[in-house]
Amino acid sequence: MNGTDVWTLGVIVGLAAVTVITRSFFFMSSKTWSLPHWAQRGLQYAPIAALSAVIVPEMVMTQGQLVSTWQDARLFAVAAGTAWFFWRRGSGQVVLGTIVVGMAVYLPLHLGLGW
Repeated sequence: MNGTDVWTLGVIVGLAAVTVITRSFFFMSSKTWSLPHWAQRGLQYAPIAALSAVIVPEMVMTQGQLVSTWQDARLFAVAAGTAWFFWRRGSGQVVLGTIVVGMAVYLPLHLGLGW
């Protein structure tokens, strides 16, 4: 093994050890852990915030620039998916329907018209 392989192995072992140690703190304590109410409330918004941080830039940007034309299939797909979501908000299949409607608008515009 050369120096790079030993270094890589050391980094992997170190990261694994840090992961195991930090995750096992919750098991090592005999006292029940509870988060404050404000933290529990804040964590309810974490999934939607993370999803928004990943999805929104993909919807409105192309190669680091804002979409400059209305002829972009993503804009119409987002509009259709959003309309479906608000129309069917109380039903059980709102998430699946939003995805299906968005893709049903996106694919013909992107593949058929080249938007």
